[in-house]
Amino acid sequence: MELDKVWTNARLATLAEGEPGLGIVENAAIGAKDGRIAFVGAAAGLPTGSRAAETIDCEGRWITPGLIDCHTHLVYGGDRAHEFEMRLNGVAYEEIARAGGGIVSTVRATRAASEDDLVATALLRLDHLLAEGVTTVEVKSGYGLDRETEMRALAAARRLGRERPVSVATTFLGAHALPPEANGDRDAFIDLLCRDMLPAIAEAGLADAVDAFCEGIAFSPEQTARYFDAARAFGLPVKLHADQLSNLRGAKLAAEYGALSADHLEHTDEEGAAAMAKAGTVAVLLPGAFYTLRETQHPPVAAFRRHGTHIALATDSNPGTSPLTSLLLTMNMGATLFRLTVDECIAGVTREAARALGRLHEVGTLEVGKSCDLAIWNIERPAELVYRIGFNPLHSRVWRAL
Repeated sequence: MELDKVWTNARLATLAEGEPGLGIVENAAIGAKDGRIAFVGAAAGLPTGSRAAETIDCEGRWITPGLIDCHTHLVYGGDRAHEFEMRLNGVAYEEIARAGGGIVSTVRATRAASEDDLVATALLRLDHLLAEGVTTVEVKSGYGLDRETEMRALAAARRLGRERPVSVATTFLGAHALPPEANGDRDAFIDLLCRDMLPAIAEAGLADAVDAFCEGIAFSPEQTARYFDAARAFGLPVKLHADQLSNLRGAKLAAEYGALSADHLEHTDEEGAAAMAKAGTVAVLLPGAFYTLRETQHPPVAAFRRHGTHIALATDSNPGTSPLTSLLLTMNMGATLFRLTVDECIAGVTREAARALGRLHEVGTLEVGKSCDLAIWNIERPAELVYRIGFNPLHSRVWRAL
């Protein structure tokens, strides 16, 4: 076997489906050819006579798939530190939003920013994720809320993947909030999204998926369904911010549309959890927002487990409700706040995060044929990735064998 690179003397958490736990392999090796995994398993299983242009001795370190942050809002202008201070002083998130703050305040700053400005500030946030072993990241728009700015934000997100060694999935979150010029007419804004913004973005090839915020302060299930119908006409998969502040049965709606994921889910009921499991819609839990907003209603993890709903974790990195750029801290929060297990947390930022992006065929596990995206760790056991707070044990990060 001719290989470009081989990593030897490693311990692997392959996360391969069908394997118990994390799919651990001791005394292991990984071989790469043309940016993809060509061999993975016990080092003794390397074919006799295999040769590699470069051999890396991992000295007993652990290797996991490269981490995946499957829900972020990295591209935006300005910040909302003043609103954080307001919440500390007792002002509710809904009250801030209705007074013209919240998402709309970021819309003003984003509209005023050039594409270069958006890329420059997003790269600062992205670099923190990459430093912790992230090799794939999803980036949503949703802070423009007009065609020009939404397209500029998505173009900026695409550029992140050209300026850094990382795979970027882009999501058009047009139905994020109501812009001021809509004068409170949510139905008219949904019409604008469907007849103008979505066709332009689809034609330009700027989005890999479509997302919406289905909530009392945002868009109703009926309005969301109209938007999803339009996305379906363009062949774009959908995702949904669902059941974060109330139970509008967003999880069930997402499942009805075969959504890749439904995210947040603090108020999801048993029926929603069951529907997601049946549809294969991933539950993306976002403990950073739960923590920042000081929520008390936990997502129904027990119901997800009962029904076999796949669970992912993500930072929800955004300026207002989750100013978080650490997927390692996200795992600790998932365990501490939501009582996820170590295996669930690690799977949640690798295999299940890949599933939530529709990219499990490409990334998320260490298996032959997949992109050679690796995170190599200075740890004694995988639990350290979840246990430590404010500590980064990454030894090296590999993207497409580079």
